[in-house]
Amino acid sequence: MTTLTINWLDLLTQNNADIEQGSPDAQGNFFAPLTDLGLIALTGDDAANFLHNQVTNDVVQLPLDQIRLAGYCSPKGRLLATLLMWKTADTIFLQLPRTIQATVQKRLQMFILRAKAKLVDATESYATLGLGGIAVAAALAPWFAELPALPYAKIANDAGTLMRCDDANGVARYQWITTPEIAAAAWPVLLQTLPVVDARVWRLGQIAAGIPQITLPTQEQFVPQMINYEVVGGVNFKKGCYPGQEIVARSQYLGKNKRRAVLANVAAIDIAAAAEVFSSEDPLQPCGMIVNAERLNDASSTCLLEIKLAALENGSVHLGSIDGPQLHFLPMPYAMPDPIVPIAKLV
Repeated sequence: MTTLTINWLDLLTQNNADIEQGSPDAQGNFFAPLTDLGLIALTGDDAANFLHNQVTNDVVQLPLDQIRLAGYCSPKGRLLATLLMWKTADTIFLQLPRTIQATVQKRLQMFILRAKAKLVDATESYATLGLGGIAVAAALAPWFAELPALPYAKIANDAGTLMRCDDANGVARYQWITTPEIAAAAWPVLLQTLPVVDARVWRLGQIAAGIPQITLPTQEQFVPQMINYEVVGGVNFKKGCYPGQEIVARSQYLGKNKRRAVLANVAAIDIAAAAEVFSSEDPLQPCGMIVNAERLNDASSTCLLEIKLAALENGSVHLGSIDGPQLHFLPMPYAMPDPIVPIAKLV
């Protein structure tokens, strides 16, 4: 471990109390250290072509000023990982949860064979900050003269890479990928404008934006369409083959999707990913599964869950069992190919 990494982790430890107690201000301004995310770096002459043949989105045509979602599937078309990817002049970066990074990297490594490509765990070489709110421009002014104007745009300079992610509840959100040294120096400057919060706030934003993230409990549970991954731009149906591509394409073009991801609030906390949900219309069999969930307050959580569309038409849906707390569905933040939640069931 480098000295810079030790300094960054020491800083987080010293400020842990402030991080845990912090919350966004009234205008949604915040910054958060995203230590639960890892980075894989790919380099080499064949890196783009190699990765292009492994994931659900176009890597070869990814511009240097954009970021892109992509999925990594099993041969059965089930997601092993959801990725955020971007390029520099000589490197492709993949961001995913630390808990699955090692196994995903190892699996990708198996298929390099003779390709001129190298995969490296780059997590400890960088610090990742999530930021949100209208005050971000002023907070980042010492390092970035302007912000990426639209979601999925990025700007890079000597201070690192600044990416605009999906807005959540009307709040613009960004990730700043930089060196631990720059992040440590920036910390007190950012605090002058933005409150520091726990990474839970960032994850709540991801859920509110309807962006699913595969974690260890949900690996190989979902075809991309089951969690709206093609709707949020994570699948390119015109690119070449990749593991599971035939099944993903069949799910898109043959028949209507019978399962989708929806948002809901529920009077429960500490909800685990992969927890099952049950419909009052068929209480003996689960009708869906939690994809991501985060605590909203001391009494409730918000979640993104995959569910049979038929379960949304009648009755009620409950967490854990038919006797569990009822889920109250929310409008989706983006347009779906078909209406998926009756208006009468929205809170």
